[in-house]
Amino acid sequence: MNRTILFAFLFTQNIVFAQFSQRNLSSENWQFKNSKDQQWLPAKVPGTVHLDLMDNKIIPDPFKDENEKKVQWVENEDWDYQTQFTVSSQELKNDNIDLVFNGLDTFSEIYLNGKLLKKTDNMFRKWSIPAKQYLKLGNNTLQIKFASAVNTGKELAKKVPFTMPESPRSFVRKAQYQFGWDWGPRLVTAGIWKDIQLEFWNNAKIITVKDLQNNSGKASDLRFEVEIYAQNAGDYALDLNSSHKKIALKKGTNIISVPYETKGMKLWQPNGRGEANLYDFEIKLSKDLKNIDDKNIRIGLRTVELVQEKDGKGKSFYFKVNGHPLYIKGTNWIPGDSFSPRMAKEKYHKLIKDTKDANMNMIRIWGGGIYEDDEFYRACDENGILVWQDFMFAGSFYPADEAFLNNVKEEVKDQVNRLQNHPSIALWCGNNEIDEAIVNWGYQKQFKYSKSDSLQVWKDYKKLFHDVIPKALAENLKSDKNIYWPSSPSIGWGHKESLTEGDSHYWGVWWGEQPFEIYNEKVGRFMSEYGFQGTPSLEATKSMFSGIPDLNLQNSTIKAHEKHARGWDIINEYLKRDYKIPSDFVQYNYVSQLLQARGMQIAIEAHRRAKPYNMGTLYWQLNDCWPVVSWSSIDYLGNWKAFHYQAKRSFEPVLVSVNETDKNYDVYLISDLLKELKTDIKFELIDFKGKTLWKASQSDIVNADVSKKIRSISKSELAQFNLSETVLKISSEKDTPFQKLFFFNKPKDIKLPKPEIKIRKVSSTEIEISTDILAKDVYLIGDAHFSDNFFDLLPGTSKRITISKPLEKIEVMSLWDVMKD
Repeated sequence: MNRTILFAFLFTQNIVFAQFSQRNLSSENWQFKNSKDQQWLPAKVPGTVHLDLMDNKIIPDPFKDENEKKVQWVENEDWDYQTQFTVSSQELKNDNIDLVFNGLDTFSEIYLNGKLLKKTDNMFRKWSIPAKQYLKLGNNTLQIKFASAVNTGKELAKKVPFTMPESPRSFVRKAQYQFGWDWGPRLVTAGIWKDIQLEFWNNAKIITVKDLQNNSGKASDLRFEVEIYAQNAGDYALDLNSSHKKIALKKGTNIISVPYETKGMKLWQPNGRGEANLYDFEIKLSKDLKNIDDKNIRIGLRTVELVQEKDGKGKSFYFKVNGHPLYIKGTNWIPGDSFSPRMAKEKYHKLIKDTKDANMNMIRIWGGGIYEDDEFYRACDENGILVWQDFMFAGSFYPADEAFLNNVKEEVKDQVNRLQNHPSIALWCGNNEIDEAIVNWGYQKQFKYSKSDSLQVWKDYKKLFHDVIPKALAENLKSDKNIYWPSSPSIGWGHKESLTEGDSHYWGVWWGEQPFEIYNEKVGRFMSEYGFQGTPSLEATKSMFSGIPDLNLQNSTIKAHEKHARGWDIINEYLKRDYKIPSDFVQYNYVSQLLQARGMQIAIEAHRRAKPYNMGTLYWQLNDCWPVVSWSSIDYLGNWKAFHYQAKRSFEPVLVSVNETDKNYDVYLISDLLKELKTDIKFELIDFKGKTLWKASQSDIVNADVSKKIRSISKSELAQFNLSETVLKISSEKDTPFQKLFFFNKPKDIKLPKPEIKIRKVSSTEIEISTDILAKDVYLIGDAHFSDNFFDLLPGTSKRITISKPLEKIEVMSLWDVMKD
């Protein structure tokens, strides 16, 4: 070998030796078994024990039929996972080799070549274990033994001298929804739910990179704070994109600040306010011209503030983004699957795109699920969707012993360091409904708490959510990103203060069985939860069955996929108020979706009319974790329910809303635009055959970002007309065009004639719908996504609809088909 070749070879070897590298152990051949058994079976990582049991034909699919009941035994068993992998002599030459577990669910013991390395007790933590001394040349065996979270939780619960509600779920740091919710099945999982890596490194490695921005609301200078752990002190270099900086590192932890000039960079804007501008940065650590480690991050320049100021009616609660108040329009998110590891990247991106397409700008991640996959936040960043991030605590009491608190502290650190660079993150919230659960839900009386027990619960609550979590945030976040809200809601919906300050979960509709119209009165400063159930699409309903579906309301499978104890009764009670209850399942499915959409339209419009008193509306909920009758606007298969189409209309940047009072019909124009709106508005009372019975017009100037009452139409002015046979059309073609159709009566009291609806094929993916007379709530039925659906068509008009894929057959239905005598 000549000298040049030898030099090149040694140089290449040195680079390999010097550079940080990873090996993904998830792709090795994994096996699993019940700890009681001898036989190992093939497994997939990442995954869950339920998915592995299904793949091996040991349990049926719990989403099908009534199979959920048949798999409950799984949660009470202990499960073992193992794999074998080889390590080369070259890999063993690295100074450091770490075993990194990104997610273990939940109580586990980790063994490498028979040596116990670690015990874990938190699904939401990342576990990094120095492993070089336990690895050997050639074959290595990694085994992870999972103990039943249910049985372990029961043992932990015994240490508390009083009964905790929802025990044992509150004692285990895992996804709380797995224990069953009123929209989800009980499927308490175990397993390796995120990737496992071997990490090889020498000299030093990058721990975290944080982007730090000022609060000016303008694209200006920022800096990056790079945390580096150095095994060996010495001279190094740090590159940030094109900038180069020589640094001296001491042994141990080093914090390096790197300024960056943002000239020419544009602000990241939420959906509706502009482009979600994002910028990529590569950070490289090197020594002696050799690359040691690197990280890539993507950031957006923006400022977010939560403004709470006392006023004459209570205290404000609104977000200011990039220096401007932003009216929040959005929804609540639950995990997209009961088995999170199978949630595909494409599904994340589709659901977030669906929120953007429906004119939303925020999603609240509910505290009973999981801290979502990186892909979720990436999609929110790209689509301009702000994230209200709950920590994973929901609807129960939680312990506050030292071990539990330290576990939570590390959980917060791991998750905050993972997520904080995402420009979409707007708020960190301590929990979902725990303050309310302690104060309002009567658990103390139910479980016969003593006075000291009750005091201890409140003391533990304050310790966890007003001390430990805020301190952990302060230790890991700079002030520009540390916006913390202890509990959502801040005050329960039965108290008048819940509507004058903080955020509100209003459940007088559904839980309280109040009429939809109560939404017009119960408007808070920020409505972070409210909702109503509707059936999923016909496709999602059929997917509940393993065989030929029996679409019948009395079918036991369909009943089993309604998890609220009184769900069907409540839906039917509301149906009787506003519609007729069909006996045919397809018609029932259709009209129950209309019912849900109608209730949510009333709520959203009431909230938006009240701007700026109200500055946010987040409905419950966007999505499902399995095929189910629920509050979602998009079902488990990704189909838009009638509600999501209505949400898109109700969240338009310019909205007309009509509020009926004792004497008038008050017409509001709500604008979220940051510019003045000039309009020529037409008001037309039209009968269902197309005749104009009354009309008026006016020109108006609406200021930027306001809700304005633009006209009061006296009821006496319309008294001569039979309003059950008319619709009020409010429209403008000038500047920003808009149209509103307002019906004066509840659907069951509208006198609908039979429309002749025609469908004309324009192309393979476009159709035109037309009608001779009014067609209300036109429902297009087909296994595809329609650009619009569940819409009203005025007499003698048509509408073009695009379809996600060609369909041989499209069926059509309207409200007349359900309401006809």
